[in-house]
Amino acid sequence: MKDKEFFLMRSLMFVPAHNSKLMESASTRDADVLLLDLEDSVQPAENKPIARESIKKWIESGRFGNKKIFPRVNDRESGQLLKDIYQLTIEGIDGFMYPKAKNGDDIYFIDKLLETIEYEKGMPIGTFQLIPLIETTAAVLNAQEICKASSRVIAIAYGCEDFISDLGGIHDKEGQSLFTPRSIIAMAAKANNVIPIDTVHINVHDLDELEDNLKIAKILGFEGMMVLNPKEIPLVHQYFSPTDEEVKNANEILELAEAAKKEGKGVALVNGKFVGPPMIIAANKTIKKNNLIKNKT
Repeated sequence: MKDKEFFLMRSLMFVPAHNSKLMESASTRDADVLLLDLEDSVQPAENKPIARESIKKWIESGRFGNKKIFPRVNDRESGQLLKDIYQLTIEGIDGFMYPKAKNGDDIYFIDKLLETIEYEKGMPIGTFQLIPLIETTAAVLNAQEICKASSRVIAIAYGCEDFISDLGGIHDKEGQSLFTPRSIIAMAAKANNVIPIDTVHINVHDLDELEDNLKIAKILGFEGMMVLNPKEIPLVHQYFSPTDEEVKNANEILELAEAAKKEGKGVALVNGKFVGPPMIIAANKTIKKNNLIKNKT
């Protein structure tokens, strides 16, 4: 199994893969990751083979450039999963978003399915990564198990609408019903060195509401958000990119910590505050993310 590769996941945009107009539009957008959808937005089922062929055509054309591509496949009970995976384990696909992941067994299943196909196709084992989509009450409670189930798991993402339906709750304007599951998902991800991705913002034309959600997402530790409309991308990138001030502070922390180390001092001071290991870890993450953004542009 090859080492896990991390990259920018500030914005992950859903694109119905059977819709040629939207695929064309997606190729020109600045989303970090394209979630080429084979599941919910591809209806009726007769459109799913069209969507698979469309993804292959677009990948082979090279018109997605250096974008990271994660098709959202159908779940293991759909009768479509094997077709999705077998046809799309091709060069140019980085991995797959797996929907309706309930527990670690679901992820172990798709991990072994990918391993079998990689072996059959002569690809390195671990070529394709996974983003499980947490959409049920059981999945939220099993989030840590899902993260641990496979070394392919690079991120976990929260699907709030299916979760609220499963819960029998209310998607209230203040977001009270989402706060606890969002916290659990972010903590489970960070505890297992994977990236927490926040739920979509349904009211795509209300950018003020989107910004309110982004403020909470950043406080909770999310590193990215799934998006439905390209107009959301600039604001999402703004909130999940380090500010100039954050980069400046991170560099200062690392420089002073290194100077203190050379002088044999146990701690450094920045603006009257002790610089301990947690601040150094956070500063390194800020610089790494900022470098990824600079390299993208």
